[in-house]
Amino acid sequence: MKSDLDRLMQEKNIDAIVVTGPAQHNPAMYYMTGGGHLTSADCIKARGNDAVLFYNPMERDEAAATGLRTKNLNDYNRVQLLKQAGGDVSGALALRYQQMLDEVGIAGGRIAIYGKMDIGAGYAVFAALQKAMPDLEIVPETERDSLMLQAMATKDETEIAHIRQMGQITTEVVGRVAEFLTLQKAKNNILTQPNGQPWTIGDVKRRINLWLAELGAENPEGTIFAIGHDAGVPHSTGKASDLLRLGQSIVFDIFPCQAGGGYYYDFTRTWCLGYAPDAVQALYDDVFAVYQQVMGELKVNTPFSHYQERTCELFEARKHPTICLNSNLQEGYVHSLGHGLGLHVHERPWSGSTATKEDIFAPGVVVTIEPGLYYPEKGMGCRLEDTVWVPPDGEMEILADFPLDLVIPIKG
Repeated sequence: MKSDLDRLMQEKNIDAIVVTGPAQHNPAMYYMTGGGHLTSADCIKARGNDAVLFYNPMERDEAAATGLRTKNLNDYNRVQLLKQAGGDVSGALALRYQQMLDEVGIAGGRIAIYGKMDIGAGYAVFAALQKAMPDLEIVPETERDSLMLQAMATKDETEIAHIRQMGQITTEVVGRVAEFLTLQKAKNNILTQPNGQPWTIGDVKRRINLWLAELGAENPEGTIFAIGHDAGVPHSTGKASDLLRLGQSIVFDIFPCQAGGGYYYDFTRTWCLGYAPDAVQALYDDVFAVYQQVMGELKVNTPFSHYQERTCELFEARKHPTICLNSNLQEGYVHSLGHGLGLHVHERPWSGSTATKEDIFAPGVVVTIEPGLYYPEKGMGCRLEDTVWVPPDGEMEILADFPLDLVIPIKG
């Protein structure tokens, strides 16, 4: 949680964190500010002190709305800084950062940097900053050891409310898709429009985007709505021109976020239109059984990787190949069981090969549970996914319930 930042900074010997970029679609800045229309800003938090937001004067009201202590970037004389840097823009920005750090009490030590900016420009600015501040060390981090991702891994009640709201929006849209499909007519095993033209994957996706927008959500990562062969490739989004055929498996994975790049939800169902052939039904039955077994075994403070191993064990008992036996697997169970969810659609805790002993079902984490089986050469795939919260009492909760039915009846 955000309240853990000082503790984590102490443990990692980090004297300050610097977050840069817009507040929208920029998880680190959104985390520190709560979002809003900040197109370019810097947020600096020295260990043991409150964060300070350095803002563009045209966005002073948005900055004030964050509740953070604020500082106007116009207070730093750009012309003077450019002159001091010999006309070098990167050097001038580095000198401004030096002044900003000095104002929060940082003249040296170890800092970590987060947020969004062009890689080349960022490298030039922070290389110049280190040159200007030889006692400053910029600490490199990866996803495995990121202080910010460690803080984000557990959510407070406000964050859970945001994710729960996105779950309600997501399942509302999924319900609209199911209703839309079931009202269509079929001709020659293909869903057909009133004018005789076939419905396509692209037609469904356009409606998904419209309904999400109507409900105040965004879809920046796109949607997986893949049928037949493409349902057998886990992250195939589905070809827009593919027809909606009866009896073929459809993997419907939807992961929208709040408008402005806020909190995500992640959800998957597998459907067959009209009926399920025996092979698809058998595949679904295996995934459903493993989903139910794993969901029933989840316990607080257990390593997430334990459930990945358990999922492999359960699928192998059902004669399916798994990634635990072959890391280059292309069919069967080919991915990890799930991942953390929040301001990133994928964040800590991890369950797969990059998981560490710190990736556990700690109280406050939100994770996806998504076992699946994939056989593209057989023209089918199946995945079932729900988003689960581990509350303080340790009783797992699916944040948005929705039926797990395989067959979508076609009334027409």
